[in-house]
Amino acid sequence: MGSYALAIDLGASGGRHIVGRIEGDQIALTEVYRFQNDMVQRNDHLCWDRDALFAHILVGMKKCAELGMVPATVGIDTWGVDYTLMNEDGNPVGDSVAYRDARTEGMPARLDASISPRKLYAATGVARQSYNTVYQLMAENLAHPRNLAENPRLLFTPSYLSYRLCGIARNEYSMASTSGLLNARTCGWNRAVLSAAGIPANVLGGKPVPSGTPLGFLSPDIAEAVGFSCKVVLTTSHDTAGAYLATPVSAGNPAILSSGTWSLLGMELDRPITTEAARRAGFTNEKGYNAKVLFIRNITGLWILQAICREWNRRLSYAEMAETALGGKDYQPIFDASDERFLSPACMSAEILAALSQSGAPTPANDAQLLYCIHHSLACCYQVAVDHLSRLTGRPVTAIHVVGGGCQNRTLNQLTADCTGLTVYAGPVEATALGNLAVQWIAEKQIDGVTQARRIIQNSVQREVYSPRPTADREPSV
Repeated sequence: MGSYALAIDLGASGGRHIVGRIEGDQIALTEVYRFQNDMVQRNDHLCWDRDALFAHILVGMKKCAELGMVPATVGIDTWGVDYTLMNEDGNPVGDSVAYRDARTEGMPARLDASISPRKLYAATGVARQSYNTVYQLMAENLAHPRNLAENPRLLFTPSYLSYRLCGIARNEYSMASTSGLLNARTCGWNRAVLSAAGIPANVLGGKPVPSGTPLGFLSPDIAEAVGFSCKVVLTTSHDTAGAYLATPVSAGNPAILSSGTWSLLGMELDRPITTEAARRAGFTNEKGYNAKVLFIRNITGLWILQAICREWNRRLSYAEMAETALGGKDYQPIFDASDERFLSPACMSAEILAALSQSGAPTPANDAQLLYCIHHSLACCYQVAVDHLSRLTGRPVTAIHVVGGGCQNRTLNQLTADCTGLTVYAGPVEATALGNLAVQWIAEKQIDGVTQARRIIQNSVQREVYSPRPTADREPSV
């Protein structure tokens, strides 16, 4: 029986502390703490409350001690692109602005004047998204030039929080690869892009380190606060990389769909694809564990349902929303769920209705029709992404593995199978945490590598299988 490890899995809407231990040929998981994470308005920007996040991290770690589950190691994963600037004393410079903030409006066009979109993609392999770190830093430099002029150090969100645990500052590959500033092939910072964007190179520090790099033990004051000491490991700090690592893939050429606030559909490759066709299709090349390339299409995802849930004052759970959607399957129009207009609208339901109206579609008659339209639209986006993935890689996709919290949405899983014509394997739900833990165990030599990690994960979880239905069976009943 192995020692405990702690995965602190922070998402854009909430966080969890999940303790894991290898027991024989399986993994036992215990969720010890869960909390809500919301953006806050500060200085006219949407920001992350980094102090509240860190306070929750400490509360969850104290809970581990209270339960007698003291971990030997801890790793933090989060969403991508966002960061905190620190001065030489280790204190934050400015706010930790969230990727949904509107400050980057106009930044992509501004960068285009210095380096063409084609050259930028060939250099970094990162799809053009207005919230990429490169555009955030440009906006920061424009609005607050002193923040970058004072020679700060940028730490991506999980690295900043890890720094607060142990006092050691390092950025990690999987997270750095979301920035639009990393060389797609050398994995070092791309000086030409930094120059074109007007970003001082010293802001980024040294070359990012690989996933699984140990940082050090908890600082004495933190160890005293939580009631124990343990080693801090830079795991796959981008949550998507952890989710992909934890997917027990089938034979053939399966696609992986990490389904949560974002839907990230793609495939593990050995080398990046930075062709013009890949750029136009919106695919990005991010880093996975052990130098793997995650060739993925980023789709808005369950954020749409999360926003609707808030607008409806949470009168329906996500499971109830999926069930209610089945009552609206007589409504067939769809909208482009990958459109950036759904990134941060003032009202999600109004934005969807506007998109449908602009396409000439009738207005959904009730909540059920609106919910079915959302689920159906997401599934159709997945189908388009699968088609592009097959063409761009030259590998016809043979199945889809859906992992993460979204794999519990049975309505979306079945529609995905129907729209793509592919078998869908749903699970594990806790893929990100499992990937986080697996990297810690590999670093501590408790397991040999990815193959063994995936075998143990497959032994530890139950998955559901969805087969595409005949067309006649999909038609709404009258």
